[in-house]
Amino acid sequence: MASQTPQSQTQFQDFLPIMAQKLGGDGLIGELCNGFNLLVDGDKGVITFDSLRRNSAMLGLQDLSDEDLRSMLKEGDFDGDGALNQMEFCVLMFRLSPELMEESYLLLDEAIQQEFQNFN
Repeated sequence: MASQTPQSQTQFQDFLPIMAQKLGGDGLIGELCNGFNLLVDGDKGVITFDSLRRNSAMLGLQDLSDEDLRSMLKEGDFDGDGALNQMEFCVLMFRLSPELMEESYLLLDEAIQQEFQNFN
């Protein structure tokens, strides 16, 4: 089944590449973990629909509909438990950043080409 992208994503400005450039890899992961901690259900240790709805305004997502929030959860929920753990959240943030994903593909391609040159 194809995953659906929340409609509000088209209004989303992608700051992840800027953050990655300014903070570096470790700093970006740290900030993503901070974002996770803002949205997490403190009792369950994961982001649930209720915790996402309750806390999303802190991240400027107050205009997202319940359907958008459910779509976001579904998009990132790899283990099918209906919630996002920290790893799923971080992966989702990268997947929602087309520019950062493109940059990652380019870096991977460069690394592969270098490895092939090392064999020759």
